[in-house]
Amino acid sequence: MVKQKALFLDRDGVINRDYGYVGRVEDFEFIDGILDLIYKAWLDGYLPIIVTNQSGIGRGYYTFEDFESVTSFMLDTMQKFGIGIKREQLFFCPHTPNDNCNCRKPKSGMFLEAIKEFNIDIDNSIMIGDKLTDIEASKGAGVAHQILIDTNQSIKWEDIDGF
Repeated sequence: MVKQKALFLDRDGVINRDYGYVGRVEDFEFIDGILDLIYKAWLDGYLPIIVTNQSGIGRGYYTFEDFESVTSFMLDTMQKFGIGIKREQLFFCPHTPNDNCNCRKPKSGMFLEAIKEFNIDIDNSIMIGDKLTDIEASKGAGVAHQILIDTNQSIKWEDIDGF
């Protein structure tokens, strides 16, 4: 079976503006240029995969249902933009930093699950994150390339294409 290269993306601060615990659709705002970046990566053969800590669920700031509403809005918007992405391409950790789980970044559980489920070619995959925990988690799973951006920073595919 042929392995698939992936574009791993953190959510808050990379895909959408991070205002702190974004758990409502009305608070979700895409970062300028991110849909274009994901679309171009997808056209170049990268499978978009979202890996996101969502401790707002575990802290009681919003519910799983709220998270799913935001997720549906985000994925629907991406699909309308022409990006081939499905719910199965989003991995999330609802736990708080005090919980002992293997999925919360900086641990690599979400990455390892995605790599196995989608037969990911980690040598030709990229992670874009806005926190060192994003980078550490992807490195721990063996993802070859990491890009650390400032939170809420716009980034273009042309700036990172060519790994």
